[in-house]
Amino acid sequence: MEQAPDLAFDVGHQARRSTPTGFVLDAVRRRDVGRQVMSVLTTLLFVAGGSLFAWPLLTDLYTNQVLQQQLAEDFALFDNSVATFDEYQAAVVGQDGVALTKIAIPAIGIETLVVEGTTPSALRAGAGHYADTPLPGQVGNVAIAGHRTTYGRPFNRLDELDEGDTIWLVTPVGDHEYRIVGDPASPDCKPTRNAACVTDPGDWSVVTPLEDSGASILTLTTCHPKGSAAQRLIIRAELVESYDEGTYDGTTA
Repeated sequence: MEQAPDLAFDVGHQARRSTPTGFVLDAVRRRDVGRQVMSVLTTLLFVAGGSLFAWPLLTDLYTNQVLQQQLAEDFALFDNSVATFDEYQAAVVGQDGVALTKIAIPAIGIETLVVEGTTPSALRAGAGHYADTPLPGQVGNVAIAGHRTTYGRPFNRLDELDEGDTIWLVTPVGDHEYRIVGDPASPDCKPTRNAACVTDPGDWSVVTPLEDSGASILTLTTCHPKGSAAQRLIIRAELVESYDEGTYDGTTA
């Protein structure tokens, strides 16, 4: 007995062919060259998708295993070559990409070297000092930007910090202890559930000098939300004390 055709399949097949896209795909599948093209396209799409997942991992490896290791060696030499603040300042100001300070945030387990400058090449090190802001320990608004999801992602967990948590900036001529405050960094910076606030990328007031205030402030900036540059997450801290070089030993809270 002759089997009846699968009407449901036939109707669906005709429906697909009735659209321009379906007609082209059916035509391509019927040709050997077309099948090869489809195979290549599928492979390319697979590779592209894999690259999106691999990119953060590759940048983390590059920053942590290559750049940070080299910066650690340079910083150790730097530590032995300067003895005064003036020597330190002369060695780092305007020198894009040189190791300027080590930032340590015990509450989230962060210790990373910060370079001078916030250019894309400088920030491949993970974190960079805004060149027009004061140096660690100085009066004014010391500002540091850091990656959140790539290049070592040192500022990945800034949103977890609370008021009162400690941040250390370690330099060859002194170690500086800052304590996080919960006040918004600017009138447009909206507070979050912890000590951070969130603002627009164009809100440069968060890193501008503190005119005539006499205060010593540290401002950390990073992208928000994770994986997006739509906004900026801001942490603000105040200088508690400046100590002799070597005071921070990796265990100091």
